[in-house]
Amino acid sequence: MQSGIAEFDRIYAEHHIRILRYLTRMVGVQDAEDLAQEVFIRAAKAYEDFRHEAKIETWLYRIATHVAVDRLRGTASRRETLLGQELDEVAADGRETVSSLEEKTLRRAANECIRNVIYGLPENYRTPLILSELEGFTNREIAEIMDVSLDTVKIRLHRAKEQLKQALLDACQFSRDERNELTCDPLNSGEDPDRANRG
Repeated sequence: MQSGIAEFDRIYAEHHIRILRYLTRMVGVQDAEDLAQEVFIRAAKAYEDFRHEAKIETWLYRIATHVAVDRLRGTASRRETLLGQELDEVAADGRETVSSLEEKTLRRAANECIRNVIYGLPENYRTPLILSELEGFTNREIAEIMDVSLDTVKIRLHRAKEQLKQALLDACQFSRDERNELTCDPLNSGEDPDRANRG
């Protein structure tokens, strides 16, 4: 029994940060910590029956996906920033140079625009997109996590990317900074002032 507890403590220590980051991306920073605790409570209860037919990581992500989707479907979707701040974005010692602050501000502005667009995608497209593009899972692993076929994952990812591309064009204004790197800013949601003036 003690060895099982010690083993699960090791699993928690090894995977907690990634699961928390994933949940932050799925439901927003406000709910992520509570849901991460729920994931590991469920995992601890089920661990005795875990037969290692799947990798422990994909097993935990499957639990986390169910928990996140339950929350997203159970609430009328809070309109907060989806991804929150990346956990690794702030320097460990808290010190930043002026140039790094400027770069980070530009990057956050771009990320904010993209995050809000991703947040607006339907849940069945958002989930595989986050797992693929942000969490780095293969299509086969995503199929295992989401408990769907490989073909379903491929179709949803294709449609998610198409919707994301169109939504970004509709919601963001793209430009290049002094380093010739692509940045984006949210378009104004209100009426076009030129159109108003013309009217």
